[in-house]
Amino acid sequence: MAGKHLPGSYQKLFTANVLSNLGNGVSAVAYPWIASSITRSPLLLSIIGLMASLPWLVFSLPAGVFIDRFARRSLIVFTDVVRGIITLVVAISIWGNRSHIHIVKNIAKTVTIHTHTGLYILLLAATFLLGAAEVLGNGASQTFIPLIVGTEHLETANGRMWTAESLMQNFIGPPLASVLLGISVFAPLAFDGASFFASAGLIGLIASSMIKRQDISPTKKDFKAELKEGMSWLWHHPFLRSLAIILGSINAISALSFSVFILFAQEDLHTSVFTFGVLSTGGAIGGALGGFTSSRVIKRFGRARLIRSIIYLSPVFLVINGASSHWQIVWVVTVIEMFFVIMWNVITVSMRQEIIPDQILGRVNSVYRFFGLGSQPIGAILGGSIVAISLHFISRSLALRLPLFVAAGLSVILAFFALPHLTQAKIDEARGKSDDL
Repeated sequence: MAGKHLPGSYQKLFTANVLSNLGNGVSAVAYPWIASSITRSPLLLSIIGLMASLPWLVFSLPAGVFIDRFARRSLIVFTDVVRGIITLVVAISIWGNRSHIHIVKNIAKTVTIHTHTGLYILLLAATFLLGAAEVLGNGASQTFIPLIVGTEHLETANGRMWTAESLMQNFIGPPLASVLLGISVFAPLAFDGASFFASAGLIGLIASSMIKRQDISPTKKDFKAELKEGMSWLWHHPFLRSLAIILGSINAISALSFSVFILFAQEDLHTSVFTFGVLSTGGAIGGALGGFTSSRVIKRFGRARLIRSIIYLSPVFLVINGASSHWQIVWVVTVIEMFFVIMWNVITVSMRQEIIPDQILGRVNSVYRFFGLGSQPIGAILGGSIVAISLHFISRSLALRLPLFVAAGLSVILAFFALPHLTQAKIDEARGKSDDL
């Protein structure tokens, strides 16, 4: 699957990502489902989403400095090990308190669940720490690919990486999580922890001789000066600056719409633990199609047309999901949406790897991700607050749908500001000027 034109070092990185993303796919179902069995409060659940995304706001900028200062392979191994340890600590703690957790299997029979304060705080802390490690590890991984893959193969390498991530996180992982939750509340978290350790081992096996020389300055500048250099470079690149701000807006809106999605899926879409896992496979189907076909589709339709499509279609997807009472409809929408999301990711990540000089790639990429992903906690807490406040005025069913409709309206507003910046001419200009920056 990794392709005959891609080197053996990429094969190891690819396999490591498959394993870690399989674990992530398991935890993506297990964590929110366990959380919804600890508390039914929309606001408290949205705070967990806030803690998951807050590290992108807090740590993205300093992470970029570390990525440029240290060997990226070592950083990936380190963060995988840290995430493995944190996940296993949570798994053991959950196991020790398993008598206090009654996994929600049939929402109709679950009238009230009193919040378990200790376990809730544990999930908050673990979610934040895992997010912090992900900021550093994910950034190091993105900037590591250009060190083992030629520029001409970046879109292929990224496309196949995104395909594997989508399949593992959304197709294989969620149903596996449902099975593991049926066995034990401990099982999915233990599996996730083991996957991180396996990933770290594979990355560690990549030979130094297979890695291009990373341009690390022998003299370390002042930390603030290095941060400023990365921020200044991005701010003076009109296209990437606009793209980062647009991505931040998209992700804030997305976080708002999904802030209490677990409750919406359980109560309005009537999903069980198994059908919730099946619902997640929609993202895998669309993501896999996008990743497998990305190189050909990009050549056929062009970068601008594809990334503009997600701007056009987002409000339509949100309205359909918000109006639906059948998880099957949401599944179909997710397939289509994820196809375009993966196209966006492949195009924009490959462009950053191509345009940004290697010696500042970590910092500039992290500044970009600060703007692009740091907005998520704002959206998450806003979505939970909308539901919590609206519950005093409208039915719970409508309140749980309201974030989707609010997000649709914001997406329409975003389109007016974003589309003029996402033209093929601006993309060509950005790529053409990259050597001069």
